[in-house]
Amino acid sequence: MEIWINPACSKCRTAVKLLDEEGAAYTVRKYLEEVPSESEIRAVLDRLGLEPWDITRTQEDEAKELGLKDREAWPRDASGRDRWIAALSAHPRLIQRPIITADDGTAVVARTDEAVRDAISRG
Repeated sequence: MEIWINPACSKCRTAVKLLDEEGAAYTVRKYLEEVPSESEIRAVLDRLGLEPWDITRTQEDEAKELGLKDREAWPRDASGRDRWIAALSAHPRLIQRPIITADDGTAVVARTDEAVRDAISRG
């Protein structure tokens, strides 16, 4: 199990604390330092069953600078998918956090205790 975190994020710290309390075996990836490649983001999206715009923090200053809320400039369909993935890799701060990849091949955006426990149950 791996958890992508930003140590400055309270949701990330809470998720790590819960993983520790539950005795889960996991590795930490500080994704702002070890930036995920486009192929890694694609793999995580497949595991999550989500699209890149589903895991984008659109309230961040970088998102506003890029104009991500402009649906004409940034279509939320197959035609825009690669561009969104490239933006997430180029601007990792935009990636929703924390993300836990479970050993069974799935992943969850672990913003709640329930989501963290769900990931733990998957191994």
